[in-house]
Amino acid sequence: MSTLELDHVSLSFGSVVGVDDVSLTLEKGEFLSLLGPSGSGKTSTLRLVGGFLAPDRGTIRLNGQRIDHLPPYRRDTATIFQSGALFPHKTLAQNIAYGLRMRKVSAVEIGKRVGEALDIVGLAGMGDRLPGQLSGGQRQRVALARSLAVRPAVLLFDEPLSALDLALRVRLRAEIRRMHQAYGFTAIYVTHDQGEAMALSDRVAVMNKGRIEQIASPQTIFHAPATEFVHTFVGESCAFSLRIVQGRVQSDAGDDLPIVLVNPLHDGPIRLYLRPGRLLLGEAATQCPNRAIGRFGFAEFLGDTWRHHLEIGQQTVIVDRPDRHLVAKGVDVEIGWADGDMRIFR
Repeated sequence: MSTLELDHVSLSFGSVVGVDDVSLTLEKGEFLSLLGPSGSGKTSTLRLVGGFLAPDRGTIRLNGQRIDHLPPYRRDTATIFQSGALFPHKTLAQNIAYGLRMRKVSAVEIGKRVGEALDIVGLAGMGDRLPGQLSGGQRQRVALARSLAVRPAVLLFDEPLSALDLALRVRLRAEIRRMHQAYGFTAIYVTHDQGEAMALSDRVAVMNKGRIEQIASPQTIFHAPATEFVHTFVGESCAFSLRIVQGRVQSDAGDDLPIVLVNPLHDGPIRLYLRPGRLLLGEAATQCPNRAIGRFGFAEFLGDTWRHHLEIGQQTVIVDRPDRHLVAKGVDVEIGWADGDMRIFR
């Protein structure tokens, strides 16, 4: 039996559809991220699970029991918000103990769980401090400890790191992943940050306009996107609007382009997507089955890579390589890629 099941769940806000016929299952110990742009329905889906919103249609089950009619305090879930939502006048220990007292856990058990939770998040010995004495990252750790202490069936993360600076987000992201691998809690994590979703998750559900476009492992989402939206939203791509005419590759205007695709395609318009990091330049490209000729423009140093900008007809292609390709502006350069490194949509 799955820990959590959403079965054809929908929710509207007046004439605006927030969640549109969403179905998914979450297994015990699984970490699932809901990824998508603002307004895609990911936060509304999380709040439906947590009981802060009620669905118009569909059912939600937790450990086999229907919960979509229950208020938040009667569901075996715990939500970690962006702000942390700690009581500023209570100590860390009192904040963590609050949910346990509401569940009428014994005083002895509360003391044990509070100590364990503080130790798990790396704040052992700090239970007497107030939230105002902590950094933003430490406050989020306390919020996580408070949720872990009640041992819910599902932990719900509502963009908990989005208000933090980049370096702190990366550190806490790694801490959440470490804790999940160590303790195996079940979680749904809402984010618009692709890096967070990819780094944390066993599976990622990409949402758009209230629907799930694809739900799969992070590797599958990135390398084998099921829809054009998923491909354009996840990762960077060079996009070409082309037309195939008797095996020739043309621009929308009808001009032949210096692009060779080894596998012939049916005539008609296509949209070709290439990942910048999967493209080869110069001599390395000559052995690739698919090739193009681009006019070199300029290169940018991005730290770990050099980003090369080239023109194919009137369209721009970017190629990320570890080393800079040393050619002058306007020089023709061969670009190559494997069949598996391109996606074509019609």
